Amino acid sequence: MADTEVDVLIVGGGPVGLSAAVECARHGLTSVLVERHEGTSIFPKARLISTRTMELARAWGIQDAVEREGLPREDSLAVGVGTSLTADDFHREVAPIEADAPNSPTYAYICAQDRFEVILRDLAERLPGTDIRFATTMTRLDQDESGVDAVVESALGRSTVRARYAIAADGGRSGIRAQLGIDVDGPPPLGHMISIMFDADIAHLLSDRMCALYFLRSAIPCAVEAVDHQRRWIVQTGYDPAEGGSEADFTPEFCVEVVRAAVGVPDLAVELVGVMPWLQQAVTARRFRDGRIFLAGDSAHVSTPQGGFGMNCGIQDAHNLVWKLAAVLKGTASPALLDTYEAERHPVGERTVGESLANAFITFQMMEGALTMKEAITRQAGRRRSEGLVLGFHYDSAAVVPDGTAEPAVEDDYRDYAPTARPGHRAPHLWLRAGVSTLDAIGPHFTLFSEGGWTDAAKEADARTGVPVSSVDVDLPGWAATYGVDPGGAVLVRPDGHVAWRSASGPADADALAGALTSVLAR
Repeated sequence: MADTEVDVLIVGGGPVGLSAAVECARHGLTSVLVERHEGTSIFPKARLISTRTMELARAWGIQDAVEREGLPREDSLAVGVGTSLTADDFHREVAPIEADAPNSPTYAYICAQDRFEVILRDLAERLPGTDIRFATTMTRLDQDESGVDAVVESALGRSTVRARYAIAADGGRSGIRAQLGIDVDGPPPLGHMISIMFDADIAHLLSDRMCALYFLRSAIPCAVEAVDHQRRWIVQTGYDPAEGGSEADFTPEFCVEVVRAAVGVPDLAVELVGVMPWLQQAVTARRFRDGRIFLAGDSAHVSTPQGGFGMNCGIQDAHNLVWKLAAVLKGTASPALLDTYEAERHPVGERTVGESLANAFITFQMMEGALTMKEAITRQAGRRRSEGLVLGFHYDSAAVVPDGTAEPAVEDDYRDYAPTARPGHRAPHLWLRAGVSTLDAIGPHFTLFSEGGWTDAAKEADARTGVPVSSVDVDLPGWAATYGVDPGGAVLVRPDGHVAWRSASGPADADALAGALTSVLAR
């Protein structure tokens, strides 16, 4: 018998693993999370919290905490281009916050990963059923027809964990993915990179040019990222091994030289905080599942940092997967439901990686001088708006009941988001009343929206199927039009916020609703 028995074993304590633990608790599952590092990240490898991830933060009750730890939107959701931070040729472009505002009760935010992880860890450790173990290494993982067995080691000794399922959130160099023999598709590595985190008093030099991200064609081409917009910043640059370069070239003296060139102040007082080498990649695993083990986050797909998609896409993986695990473990769904995880998330992961690669190519062109400063800022700023990708992705799988309607047409499916309740899409945001969104009504259960008349049908479908359905009566002009139904219609939303089924018109039909639940849950 194992020392610990739980529903889900999570390997990896970054944002994706911690989000999976949070979701497990919300759905009433027990979990053990193991992370080999002693604590959360000390290096802000990611900073952009996408609109969709901010919606999840809102649902988890941590939106305010994220915004307290992050940077003001008006100062940070901008991109800059120049030969240095202080050069006369500097250009700044701000993200069109106002244009996207009607699409969500929140919006993208800049919050450095080292701070975001602390918020997530604090939440996960407070929730019932979670066992968060940092400084703990998984040394063995096996699976059989009914579960997984793991051996974990820490300063307290060696112990065993038995779980029904496992989530591999162990990063781009995933040992679990390698053990399972799952290959990745994508181009060769795009570059050998170095991130230099430093403290310097430069905020006063940037009072009229604050940005989240700066692309600089300095003597040493680089990007600069704001961590706190006060004293802490990161410079990212690279080296080419084919030309004899290596990470050993980045001595403290050379790192200071890189920072000074980027800022444009030759005698700037610089305190180095840390230097981190990394490989820029754009790859997707060929499979996201092997038996009872699921890949999530960078173990499933590795994006370039351009666009800030990687961490957010991984959190959406966890959000998609855990409700399905809960439905199967509670007996309300067939195990076949779990097949829809890869069917739904692999296309999204692959597209997200591709869009990050397109962003990287723009950066390469800019750094190589193939674009003028004006062209560079226009293209970089244009790609900073990505609500079409972030909110507009949709699922086509057995966990969605199609209604024969076509996708909404948009001019640019990367930038532009068209609200729609077409099955498979994220349920649109509308304000039900002051401060309360339709998204706030969606919890860890199925939700049925209508203008009334479906409450009894929801109760009857619940009684027949054993699947909890929360019925929400909407009294809001424009709701029916936005959700694509007549006044008597209804929309069934999954626990992950995506539309499962839509009845375009009335009358209320408990048989149809129960049939939809049965179909979605693969029963």
